[in-house]
Amino acid sequence: MNAASLSAPALRCDNLTLGYDRHPAVHHLSCEVDHGALVAIVGPNGAGKSTLLKALVGELKPLQGAYALGAPRERIAYLPQLSEIDRSFPVNVFDMVAMGLWHQLGPLGGLNRGQARRVRATLAAVGLSGLEQRPIGTLSGGQLQRARFARLMLQDARLLLLDEPFNAIDARTTEDLVALMLTWHAEGRTILAVLHDLERVHRHFPQCLLLARESLGFGPTASILTEPLLLRARRLAETFDDHAPVCHRHPAPEVA
Repeated sequence: MNAASLSAPALRCDNLTLGYDRHPAVHHLSCEVDHGALVAIVGPNGAGKSTLLKALVGELKPLQGAYALGAPRERIAYLPQLSEIDRSFPVNVFDMVAMGLWHQLGPLGGLNRGQARRVRATLAAVGLSGLEQRPIGTLSGGQLQRARFARLMLQDARLLLLDEPFNAIDARTTEDLVALMLTWHAEGRTILAVLHDLERVHRHFPQCLLLARESLGFGPTASILTEPLLLRARRLAETFDDHAPVCHRHPAPEVA
């Protein structure tokens, strides 16, 4: 990444409002995320966490405001929730992981020998050697998540957006994938992860964004995940009107 790219933040949200059919799911979010940050996005169910990630990868247009990313689209990797994956899709483990090289493949999409070796080495790194030809529908939840992390490794992204990456998988797989995520962070990659496990957030994530349809704070995790703010988040989520019209206000940006 060149110096000009690093002069801008990895992510800037300016009065960003997101929603569906003009019903807001995220209200007036303003924040800046530095390059190389490791940020947990937390909040009650329905707080807009997944909606934010979908917007950042271009699946949802803002209702108001704007956001800017400090990396080109091809250097951004997105991991949706495991429950969103169609496990009936007829693809084996090797081919699914090889999709992480999409930005390097030629017009015919075939792998050369060196790229095939990289795929096999990456599968070995996540503990899936020997399962290359297995259909993804036959994998356990933990095995499938390991394969999805292997695909992220091959993408070599600068910005990673992870939606509940450790949900509904076994404890050993979780610890292995947390270690892999921390390795990516040590390499200077920017990571935003939606999480529910607050103990894990406290243990591994230096920064936190607390959402309850609106931002209740962004900054050092210990300062954000306080009982008063968490209680306020729960109350806001309970009382939010899904059918309220889009409101118009322009608060001062929240900058960590």
